[in-house]
Amino acid sequence: MLKFVDRAQAFPAKREAPLRARDFREIADKYAPQAAQDQAGRCSQCGVPYCSVHCPLHNHIPDWLRLTAEGRLREAYELSNATSTMPEICGRICPQDRLCEGNCVIEFSDHGSVTIGSVEKYITDTAWAEGWVEPLVPGPDRGQSVGVIGAGPAGLTAAEYLRRLGYDVHVYDRHDRPGGLLTYGIPGFKLEKPVVMRRTDRLADGGIVFHQGFEVGRDATLDALRDRHDAILIATGVYRARAIKAPGVGADGVIEALDYLIASNRKSFGDAVPAFDDGRLNAAGKNVVVIGGGDTAMDCVRTAIRQGAASVKCLYRRDRANMPGSQREVANAEEEGVEFVWLSAPEAFDGSGHVTAVKVVGMRLGAPDASGRRAPEVDPDAKFGIPADMVIKALGFDAEDLPVLFDAPDLGVTRWGTVRTDARTMMSNLDGVFAAGDIVKGASLVVQAIRDGRDVSERMHAWLAAQRAAAPVARERESA
Repeated sequence: MLKFVDRAQAFPAKREAPLRARDFREIADKYAPQAAQDQAGRCSQCGVPYCSVHCPLHNHIPDWLRLTAEGRLREAYELSNATSTMPEICGRICPQDRLCEGNCVIEFSDHGSVTIGSVEKYITDTAWAEGWVEPLVPGPDRGQSVGVIGAGPAGLTAAEYLRRLGYDVHVYDRHDRPGGLLTYGIPGFKLEKPVVMRRTDRLADGGIVFHQGFEVGRDATLDALRDRHDAILIATGVYRARAIKAPGVGADGVIEALDYLIASNRKSFGDAVPAFDDGRLNAAGKNVVVIGGGDTAMDCVRTAIRQGAASVKCLYRRDRANMPGSQREVANAEEEGVEFVWLSAPEAFDGSGHVTAVKVVGMRLGAPDASGRRAPEVDPDAKFGIPADMVIKALGFDAEDLPVLFDAPDLGVTRWGTVRTDARTMMSNLDGVFAAGDIVKGASLVVQAIRDGRDVSERMHAWLAAQRAAAPVARERESA
C-alpha cells in the first residue's frame, strides 16, 4: 500500500474514439490482474476514509483495495458484496469523480485519486468469471409476501434482501425485462446489458417472481395488490419528462430523451422497434441537438454519435464548470465528436411540421441560486440558430401522477408528486405501503437507489415481523 507517491494513476485503457464510436460496447476493458493490484496499492489507507464517507452505500473501500493489492481477490469480492447488491454495476456507472474518487485523500494532494470504480468493476467481474458469485438462497419461509412495484435498482435491491430474509417476493414492472433504467435507460457503452441480465437472472433463480409488462392501475389497482400481499414497496422511479415551453416544441423531430434511449437499447436486444426503423427515433444522417447538461444528455449525445448522426451538438444553459453531469462523460463525448454549446438555451424551434432548426438565446451566469450554483440569465445580445433534424429534450424527470395512475386517490404525495413517506419508517400514509428510491427523493443516482432499497428492506422486515407477532394475539382476542 501507500504507493501513490511513486506509482502514477492509470485507468484501464480506452479504445480509440473513432473505433468505439462505431459500436455500443463498453469503451474500456477491465484491468489485467497485475494492473488492478498495482492501482489498488496506491491507496493511502488513511485514518478517515473520505471515499467511504462520500459513498451512499458506505462501502468498505480501503479494505477491499488492500485485499486486492495483496492478491486476496475473493476476500475483496466478499467484502465489496457485503454492502452492495450490484458492485460491478456501480463500478461502471457511478459518477466516481463526484463521489468516492472525487473525495480521495490523495486526490487532494495532487497525486491523482485511486481508481476505485475500475477496481470495483474488476473485482466483481472476476468473481462472476470464477464462479464466486453465489446463488440467492432464501431464508426460512416466513409465510408472508411482499409486492414490489418497479424492477429498477431500488426495487431489485429490496427484493433481494427481503428474499434472503424468507419472504415470498413478487416484482411488478411495466417493461418486458427487469432492470428499469439499468436495462432501458443507460446505453451499452456505459453498461452492457448482459451485466444487468445476469443479476436479474440470479434473482429469478432465487425464487423472486417477476411480473413483466404489468402496469399498476391497468392490470391491478394498488388496493388489489395490497389485498394480495402483506406489504407493498413502491419503487417506480420518476419517468415524466420535464417540458420545454417554447414555440414549435410540438414539431415532429422534437423528442423525449427516454423514448430515444429506450428505442436504442431495445434495438441492442434485437427487438422490433417501429419508431426506430422508420427513422423517428434514429439519429442516422441527422443534425442532432440535445438540450440538457446531465448524465441523460450525455447518454443521448453519445448514442447519436454511434447511430451515425451527421452532427451532434449539446446545448446547456450554464458553463462547463457548473454542469450537473460527470466531467468524465463530457470528456468522452468530446473525444467522440460531440460539440458543446455552453451558456445557451432554446428559444424556439423552426420548421413547418418537422423541426429544421433551433433558435438559441445566449445565457450568462448571475448570482448564486438556492443550490449555490450561479443562476443563468438571458443575454439579449446573443442569439443564433442551429440546424437540426432531431432535437432531444434531456431536462430531467419528475414523478408521474401515481394516485391517478395506480387508481389510489388516498396515496399521499408531495407537491412535486413524489410519494410522501415517514422519514423513520419509510412508510407512506397507507398502512403497509412503503416507498424508496427516486419516487421519494426525486431523480438521483443509481447508487442512492441501491442504498434506499437496502434501507427500506430493513424497515419492511421490522414492520412485517411486528405484524406477524401481533397476529396470534389478535386471533386469541377474536376467539375470546
